[in-house]
Amino acid sequence: MTTYEWTVSAEQKQERIDKLLTQLEEWSRTQVQQWIKEGHVVVNQKATKSNYKVEEGDVIVVTIPEPEPLEVEAENIPLDIVYEDEDVVVVNKPRGMVVHPAPGHYSGTLVNALMYHCNDLSGINGVIRPGIVHRIDKDTSGLLMVAKNDKAHESLVEQLKAKTTKRLYKAIVHGIIPHQHGTIDAPIGRDKKDRQSMTVTEENSRDAVTHFTVIECFDKFTYVQCELETGRTHQIRVHMKYIGFPLAGDPKYGPKKKTLDIEGQALHASVLGFEHPRTGEFMEFEAPLPEDMVILLDQLRK
Repeated sequence: MTTYEWTVSAEQKQERIDKLLTQLEEWSRTQVQQWIKEGHVVVNQKATKSNYKVEEGDVIVVTIPEPEPLEVEAENIPLDIVYEDEDVVVVNKPRGMVVHPAPGHYSGTLVNALMYHCNDLSGINGVIRPGIVHRIDKDTSGLLMVAKNDKAHESLVEQLKAKTTKRLYKAIVHGIIPHQHGTIDAPIGRDKKDRQSMTVTEENSRDAVTHFTVIECFDKFTYVQCELETGRTHQIRVHMKYIGFPLAGDPKYGPKKKTLDIEGQALHASVLGFEHPRTGEFMEFEAPLPEDMVILLDQLRK
């Protein structure tokens, strides 16, 4: 059981408690609301509700329950393990694989495969997401770090918060970007018109920063490298659309008309670097482009 405690500052007063907690920690609003409903969140030693607006001086205590026994089945699914030791696993996830079970995807996920491959995974993220420190979308390929114990998990999460990890992505986007480098500093939140999508917005959003570098320009497309400073849901996809260069093949944020032969967005997590949670050594890994993106680039160069 893990306990967190905060005292509300003057700047935080009148904020909804469920929203405030998602700003203080990398928790989803749905998860926070569930904890509040189950009585794991108290304000001034009393139960609260998700819509409670905090006051200056309020003492908030969140007690995260121990994870329930995992009911997700281990499955013998081949994994591309780039690195593994007693604390961490680095996996090169293929395009099309969901990271963790969710409604509609209770099998065939990276978690199902990891449970077969590893006897030990961190329990911090609970029943459905053991060991998962960060995610990449189903149709994004590339590198993910996975924690094999709670101490490693906490270290990796802290590094993500402190922005000391290195995360580079390769992407193919629509249009010709006219400059070599750029930084997109635009907050991301839920799209009011479509709750399944994210958008750049000032309302109920979180800071998001993406740096990009042009690798190669083609007739109607650009091959870019993106570096994440923050890690918001769909961040690169949302940011590139925001500046007018949506990802090729992106079914959610790209043009409706499909112009390139690829299933899902042309996005690959190519480089991952972090400080080893036990030794303190900075480790960096690189995964080659998946075959479908290699073929796309060959076609664009013709």
